[in-house]
Amino acid sequence: MVRVTLSHQHSSFTYPPFFKYQTATAPPDFSFLFSPTILPLISTQSTNPMAAAATAATASYSTLSTKHNLSISTTHHINKNHSLSSPFLSETSVRIRPLSLSRSAKLPVRVMATSAATPVKKTSGLNPGAVAPTVVDVDLGDRSYPIYIGSGLLNQPDLLQRHIHGKRVLVVTNTTVAPLYLDKVVSALTVGNPNVTVESVILPDGEKYKDMDTLMKVFDKAIESRLDRRCTFVALGGGVIGDMCGYAAASFLRGVNFIQIPTTVMAQVDSSVGGKTGINHRLGKNLIGAFYQPQCVLIDTDTLNTLPDRELASGLAEVIKYGLIRDAEFFEWQEKNIHKLMARDPDAFAYAIKRSCENKADVVSQDEKESGLRATLNLGHTFGHAIETSYGYGHWLHGEAVAAGTVMAVDMSYRLGWIDESIVERVHIILKQAKLPTSPPEMMTVDMFKSVMAVDKKVADGLLRLILLKGPLGGCVFTGDYDRKALDETLHAFCKS
Repeated sequence: MVRVTLSHQHSSFTYPPFFKYQTATAPPDFSFLFSPTILPLISTQSTNPMAAAATAATASYSTLSTKHNLSISTTHHINKNHSLSSPFLSETSVRIRPLSLSRSAKLPVRVMATSAATPVKKTSGLNPGAVAPTVVDVDLGDRSYPIYIGSGLLNQPDLLQRHIHGKRVLVVTNTTVAPLYLDKVVSALTVGNPNVTVESVILPDGEKYKDMDTLMKVFDKAIESRLDRRCTFVALGGGVIGDMCGYAAASFLRGVNFIQIPTTVMAQVDSSVGGKTGINHRLGKNLIGAFYQPQCVLIDTDTLNTLPDRELASGLAEVIKYGLIRDAEFFEWQEKNIHKLMARDPDAFAYAIKRSCENKADVVSQDEKESGLRATLNLGHTFGHAIETSYGYGHWLHGEAVAAGTVMAVDMSYRLGWIDESIVERVHIILKQAKLPTSPPEMMTVDMFKSVMAVDKKVADGLLRLILLKGPLGGCVFTGDYDRKALDETLHAFCKS
């Protein structure tokens, strides 16, 4: 017997052949039926569960809300007569999602499942021995979506296929990633799914191509392929591809679904999560774009095996950022494990990606459109974007510019008397260990910084607002209320003129 708890109310599923769900306080006819293949594959997201009572006779239902804290626990194995070859679930909570629902069901139920040593029935899209991914949810109401994290996830077709709602898919990738992963992604989208056809567009690789001319190649392919509003765009690559594909999806036919498959550390820990999409302008980075959320983010950590060392280090700048602005414990973990990260230790990276995504998801859930809290994720970015724009897109990787910008923001915070000198020293040490720059290129001048920062997205009513550290480790502010003298002193300290 599997026991289900909805808040403080008790209900139960029985197995086999169908699971019946009925709340203790609902009318007698308030119930749902699930086939035996579904229970182990359910995950949670909702409105009001009681709204389902009106349509219970036909087994139709509204989605359940996470606020009702629906969970599953078991006391013994589920029906030993059934073949169960998937690994056991751990005692920690995991998200498990349905492949399909009974025909009478209109919307999927998402359940937060907790099970100790309970075998999970294998799905049709899961390879034998495949490990269930870690899932972090971005909570945005009816636009919520999962971040799947794990090794070998491109070999688990269901993870992608469950988020494809039409019959046409366009994969957007680049000349570097396509030879490595395009065929595998096409296979994951189509295996056992013959009704889906996949087109692809391969863009040149690099930040310097994150512009309107290159974006038009995506639209050209979509229009030439006669894609419709039920199509799905799939971003396969790093941050540039994710940003451009997302912006194309937001704009094509006034919005189509898209999926993120990030293949760099930078994209996996930051840019693929949260719905920021866009392109650069010659006068400033990411000045043209939209907030547009994906259907899911699939992070196959195996893709990092082909990532160059420089790209890997660049992504660590964003990992370090999370510790500095809001997660002191995570920063301390980074200090102890930076050498493991640089050595590509898979367990260390899996933890760093998960913890980073949890931080990003939490912030985005509270402030999707960057009205305040989300802006703090841009520590070092105002200085860093000025470096990228002035030096030329692509000369420095984004994370390298952010690293130097972070040092400048920390320096200014110290000059304002907002942080202890020990934090300044610790930032220098960890960035050096990550083989990231701690000062801008020598060609940068004070005037270059000021001219680009004047058109930064965080300028409001002519006032440049900055993200600065304040208080103990893990504390920061997003503010325009600071002594302008400190900014000038920092700029002059890092620039020759």
